[in-house]
Amino acid sequence: MAAGLAGVGLVAGGGLVAGELDSPVFDLAQGPFARDPACARFADRYPGRLGGTTRDRVTFEGLAVWGHGAVELRCGVNPPAPTTQACISVDGVDWVWRETAADGRKKLVTYGRSPAVEVSIAGSVSSPDAALVDLSHLVAPIREGHKCLADEAS
Repeated sequence: MAAGLAGVGLVAGGGLVAGELDSPVFDLAQGPFARDPACARFADRYPGRLGGTTRDRVTFEGLAVWGHGAVELRCGVNPPAPTTQACISVDGVDWVWRETAADGRKKLVTYGRSPAVEVSIAGSVSSPDAALVDLSHLVAPIREGHKCLADEAS
């Protein structure tokens, strides 16, 4: 009987390992504030599709990925300090351009919200503007403390 139970345990344990090996692996680190309640509140609202891509399974708090890494979201990153970097407002959410990689990937982070949300969008995404609009709606409930200077001047 004990040998039978041990065999069941090995099969069940093997199933768990196989399940973890099947989930995609992304080179994406959690932000330092990924466990902030604000991140947890909107994690349940991550859309199944974004920018023409389907959401991937990711098991870490504060992270979401669509299209096998084409769109990556990290909630709980350090909020940017006042900056002269380009800032755009999308449906009431301010985003600061962090960088554009040689491969065309764009990285933006929310400005004036804590915790901050960082998004990285590959150049291959068919609807990057639509993805940013959808993400702005997702992020909007996070309390805003500051706005981009360009918005204050207008």
